[in-house]
Amino acid sequence: MAVATDVRSWIANRIRQDEITRYMDGDRCFIDDGAIEGALERGRNPDAGRVREILAKSLAIETLTLDEASCLLHVEDPDLQEEMKAAAGEVKRRVYDNRIVTFAPLYMANLCVNNCVYCGFRHENSAERRRVLTMEEIAEETRILAGTIGHKRLIVVYGEHPASDYDYIADSIRTIYGVKVPTKRGYGAIRRVNVNAAPMEIAHLKVLHDVGIGTFQVFQETYHRSTYERLHPAGTIKGDYLWRLYSMHRALEAGVDDVGIGALFGLHDWRYEVLGLLRHAWELEEKFGIGPHTISFPRIEPAANTPYADSPEAVVDDDSFARLVTVLRLAVPYTGMILTARERGDLRHKILPLGCTQVDASSRIGIGAYADVEEKQEGERQQFILGDTRSLDEVVRQLAEDGYITSFCTAGYRCGRTGRKIMDLLRSGREGHFCKLNAVLTFREWLDDFAGEATRAAGEKIIVRELDEISRRFPEVYPSLLDAYEKVAQGARDIYF
Repeated sequence: MAVATDVRSWIANRIRQDEITRYMDGDRCFIDDGAIEGALERGRNPDAGRVREILAKSLAIETLTLDEASCLLHVEDPDLQEEMKAAAGEVKRRVYDNRIVTFAPLYMANLCVNNCVYCGFRHENSAERRRVLTMEEIAEETRILAGTIGHKRLIVVYGEHPASDYDYIADSIRTIYGVKVPTKRGYGAIRRVNVNAAPMEIAHLKVLHDVGIGTFQVFQETYHRSTYERLHPAGTIKGDYLWRLYSMHRALEAGVDDVGIGALFGLHDWRYEVLGLLRHAWELEEKFGIGPHTISFPRIEPAANTPYADSPEAVVDDDSFARLVTVLRLAVPYTGMILTARERGDLRHKILPLGCTQVDASSRIGIGAYADVEEKQEGERQQFILGDTRSLDEVVRQLAEDGYITSFCTAGYRCGRTGRKIMDLLRSGREGHFCKLNAVLTFREWLDDFAGEATRAAGEKIIVRELDEISRRFPEVYPSLLDAYEKVAQGARDIYF
């Protein structure tokens, strides 16, 4: 009885109304249904000349307006759609070059006090096997991820529950950063811990900032308020639309200057959600001078004992998915875009050129699933079902064969290239200069420490090409890069510019 009382007390004190209203314009929030619906209506039947003007603005790395993005959302002409896809790929190259960042999800706990109708972690799902990892279990998961697979960055994921509150999150981050594992030539370690967790108050976010949190992600799920309130029962923490909507404001005020937003596509009309994400980006730019570091666009996937997830009411087919990714890249040209293993491998291969910058690999989303290598990823251990279960080695090999260099770099965060500084660098294309050098060094590390024979062969070709390009584009730093590269080849690790 005492435990249940403690949980109820924790729920009752979770939301701080003053940390919502302080950012609002009276009783108005920044998501305006009428404004979004009006933009969607005005965007119908766009003129080809107008579409090309908008593409030119994207290529200048300028954030689009709602009306401009709406025009792109309504393009039906196949030739114009191909122009949009080409422009999206070019925007990505101008800002991020040919680099793709890889990461892995690490699910820490699946206890949750909420009852979201589409989620396998919801409180009332009796089929879910509940668990909270201990610090030793987290260390073991990290040893596998960093020492066997070769990941350098994680996204750690938590349900909303007092057993996995901010103090547990802080301890888990410290534990992850403390793990170092010997490898073939050097050592494996996680250098960047991004967090996907429930909205928090400013004081708690400051604690996470102080322990070295990377990007803080909170996805609004759906920006359409009436849909949101229908899918998230009243009386639960997540039922408060505004507490969630202003979570990034609180994070930025707490000093967490890399934030990630997202929507769960399949809950409401996908065109509306794209404009909701764009409006959120504009809000952060206007209030803080910092847009979202990343945007995520997962589609709802089946989950054990969760009928809604099996038959979502706003299904997004593969063609629409490609279109929404294209428009998001064009609408917020500076942001990182995360394409997750929810999607099938063949579809990820098709979508990646439309402007994506990050993918996960070797992903296991059961609680403790990396250590339980002999056990299948059963539905009752997971929040949803994965579409792409390829290993990191397989994903890196395909990326190399397609002309991408996999970047394991985390240098910018430790050199202070975050927040407003990185936004300015991304918009100007200068961040790519640092990242190209560091991508080569970290790729050399990974190939020597973790790559299989076929992947190493494919990667070596990319390394040769990248070094040649750097010698021509950045001759002034090329000698310094070669010196660092030789040190890495001899076994030095974590050298960066």
